[in-house]
Amino acid sequence: MHILPSRPPFSPTFVSHSPASSSSIVVSARVVRLRVTLFSMQDPRFQPNLSSTYQPIKCSINCNCDNEGVQCTYERRYAEMSSSSGVLGEDIVSFGNESELVPQRAVFGCETLETGDLYSQRADGIMGLGRGRLSVMDQLVDKRVIDDSFSLCYGGMGVGGGAMVLGAIPSPPGMVFTHSDPFRSPYYNIELKEIHVAGKPLKLSPKVFDQRHGTVLDSGTTYAYLPEEAFLAFKDALIKKIHFLKRVHGPDPSYNDICFSGAGRDVTQLSKIFPEVDMVFNNGQKWSLSPENYLFRHTKVSGAYCLGIFKNADSTTLLGGILVRNTLVTYDRENDKIGFWKTNCSELGKRLNYVSAPPPSRLPSDSQNRSTEILPPVVPVDLSQNVFPGYGGSNTFGL
Repeated sequence: MHILPSRPPFSPTFVSHSPASSSSIVVSARVVRLRVTLFSMQDPRFQPNLSSTYQPIKCSINCNCDNEGVQCTYERRYAEMSSSSGVLGEDIVSFGNESELVPQRAVFGCETLETGDLYSQRADGIMGLGRGRLSVMDQLVDKRVIDDSFSLCYGGMGVGGGAMVLGAIPSPPGMVFTHSDPFRSPYYNIELKEIHVAGKPLKLSPKVFDQRHGTVLDSGTTYAYLPEEAFLAFKDALIKKIHFLKRVHGPDPSYNDICFSGAGRDVTQLSKIFPEVDMVFNNGQKWSLSPENYLFRHTKVSGAYCLGIFKNADSTTLLGGILVRNTLVTYDRENDKIGFWKTNCSELGKRLNYVSAPPPSRLPSDSQNRSTEILPPVVPVDLSQNVFPGYGGSNTFGL
């Protein structure tokens, strides 16, 4: 993703993609970082004065203004207590040399103050994909250059790569969908009814997954969090299936992780030891999870793995990035549904193998953190320079 026409063009590495964030942020040359240690950014900071097409968003009744009453400002806070604040600006944004999407003018946050975990991430900014007028998706949809849909695909356990697709693509055979209610909450939610472990449903009322915000999907959150009743039932069912494995302490004494040794180092063999888990939606469709979707490697004990699903102090069910490893997730906002398709995300371009996607339809005029708060933290993913061509009407980027 590039902002033009700075000399040379400013090319921020937006490795932090947050479906729950409603605005996009780049780091300004005037940024103040509230940490003692020096942070190493991926690329140079954005300098508005070097861009002949940059325009500040002037103060109005529609925004919060700076102390001088001249320019619009923004502030974003995240659950792990990090924050980003600065001014709003507009410039020409390009989406990569191989993208079919022509450069567009877009509003973004130009960061001048940063605190907390955002500081330590090797990223130049946050690409907001949530619902909101300032998110990248909403701006592109409003300009009628893409349909109101995007897809994310993250690599598997210990494997990088993946892809992000802006715009609609044909649904792969076997993709399972669930309804997502945009009026239920500002987050992307799904209608989870049951959880099955090794084919057997947990003895829970479906209402347990429908409390407060319901079941929220956010790949920007590292792990998954279940209400206490559901977590205890899931943990007990899992342990019964792997009773022959040895329980070990977790890698970090600060957390009471549930870990097991004796499973071996070969991730491809985990399904022979750990059970399959099914997420059953209200429509009866099942989203099947392999062990890599609910376990993470123990960093200090070879061949040991820890449960990546935790008890949530909140009654909301929060499903994070671990559950969507090697899964193409389509956020079809136009039709209020979210789809899941198990695939090798590192080879997504080869696996999809579509000639093109339909053009946009004409629109009407109009860090690994274990916080259990509902607002998600932002977790970076390594971004390569690879772009998958061949998607007319959508724009695919390598992760």
